[in-house]
Amino acid sequence: MTALDRSSSGVAAIGLVVHPTRDVERPLSAVREWARERGVALGQVDSFGSRRPLGPAAEVADCDLVVAIGGDGTTLAAIRAAAPAARPVLGVACGSLGALTAVPAGEVGGALERFARGDWVSRSIPALRVTAGSGARLAAYNDLAVVRAGPGQLRVTARVDGVLYARMAGDGCIVSTPAGSSAYTIASGGPLLAPALRAYVLTGLPRHGGFSPPLVLDADSTLELDVQSGHGGARLELDGRAVDEPARELTVAFDADAALLVAFSDQEPHLTGLRRRGIVADSPRIVADDARYAEAAGSSSSAQELMQ
Repeated sequence: MTALDRSSSGVAAIGLVVHPTRDVERPLSAVREWARERGVALGQVDSFGSRRPLGPAAEVADCDLVVAIGGDGTTLAAIRAAAPAARPVLGVACGSLGALTAVPAGEVGGALERFARGDWVSRSIPALRVTAGSGARLAAYNDLAVVRAGPGQLRVTARVDGVLYARMAGDGCIVSTPAGSSAYTIASGGPLLAPALRAYVLTGLPRHGGFSPPLVLDADSTLELDVQSGHGGARLELDGRAVDEPARELTVAFDADAALLVAFSDQEPHLTGLRRRGIVADSPRIVADDARYAEAAGSSSSAQELMQ
């Protein structure tokens, strides 16, 4: 760690990754105060998308914990930085949907205290290990997408363990981990995967005819994508960001324990969070029934009060 003195007790050093533009001063101040009171070193971890200077730089391998303050994109940036050194990431939600964050901004001090005394549980985050035709090795923790870069359809041939699944002509495809299935995948008509499921899913983007439903693959299966593009070309995106790698021949494998998130035993269940954020919603008829029953119950209570 550069320019940081390590404490000899408890958590010695924390690395920070923050949203580049969002107002994070309140939780950031809470982290700084907690660290100062306990003699814990703080440093800024180098990560994609982090452009806000916070202080001395920190090597992630020298940190006991990486704290991500922002939202899911910030947490993903922290995961990418922390995973090679096998360091846990604590995600702090600041006005975001927060599928990967463990605590809201106002509770970061208590969360750090719980982490320091070992009152936390580890949540393994899988990754898609991607090998490009050039030999480059890449990783995606939410999803990878092959999309049109301009006019002209893409032709994607998908094989599973060497067996042809489908040939799709259209806008491309997306491959998602369980953690990422609640984002681009379900927006494209794919399934929602339970977070602990050892599987990943291939979903075609809008296609020109044919039939190739979303395919859930076993964790031990290998997916091969052969991409032929029109004159507009193709673009490869990992976790929502374009990468400078040709989207042609891609081999995808599943890594179940690629990264580590900090979670707490009293944290809301994953499905509850999806409902709270409106990603999963009840049928309008059922919502209307609930409103009608609540109105009837309220009218009955009012009548009883008048009779007393």
